[in-house]
Amino acid sequence: MRLQGRVAAITGGALGIGRETARLFAAEGAVVALGDIQADGVETVARAISAGGGRASAMAVDVGDAAQVNAFVERIVAEFGRLDIMVANAGIAHSAPFLDHPEAQWQRVLRVNLTGVFLCCQAAARQMVKQGDGGRIISVASINAFRGVENLVGYNAAKAGVVELTKTMAVELAAHGITANAIAPAQIDTRLTRTLPEEARQRRVDRIPLGRFGEPEDVARAALFLASDDARYITGHTLAVDGGYLAGGLWSRPDRPAPPSL
Repeated sequence: MRLQGRVAAITGGALGIGRETARLFAAEGAVVALGDIQADGVETVARAISAGGGRASAMAVDVGDAAQVNAFVERIVAEFGRLDIMVANAGIAHSAPFLDHPEAQWQRVLRVNLTGVFLCCQAAARQMVKQGDGGRIISVASINAFRGVENLVGYNAAKAGVVELTKTMAVELAAHGITANAIAPAQIDTRLTRTLPEEARQRRVDRIPLGRFGEPEDVARAALFLASDDARYITGHTLAVDGGYLAGGLWSRPDRPAPPSL
């Protein structure tokens, strides 16, 4: 087992990528502590892992609230004695054209997707430094950190911030034996993307060289690699789990009008 005896905190653990990461980490021997604003959801996931022979706990946590994040980490240490891995996965999105994007939604998305990652990683890193034997920090960014995907300005900016936050953490935490890496998924087949109209889903699939949406397990397996000793000399890296999306270069849509001449 690749994570035997390690304690992993996973935010956004109630659904999708977080849930699948928790299941996989537990199957690989980790004790998993799940945090999510959806208390019932993480409790359900934790019970399922425990019923399958794993060890798991769950706690309601708003990742944008420093006091709640610190309480989450403190509870993990009180219950399991240490913290070895933080997967900062919790995130939200709001879709609106740039010219009409409400400031309130901009602030809301950055609070969860960037400030939340900062708070979770900082609290985890402080505990790892205190323990003195290293650790793994994994943040979930997005391929939107590298592409100006329309109608998602707050989400895109936050995820780009996660990439730079990850680099800074890697540099500053290396002296403590803590690695910090990010994962940049493309379109993943989750509850959110299943609500898209079929035409919109097909447009997104058409941009992916492998010809399909990713599965939550695809991202979970990347997280497992980064959390394991196989990645012990990798830090400050953002791993795209995107079916080749970023390799495809700029994409032009024939139905998009040409921009006005300057």
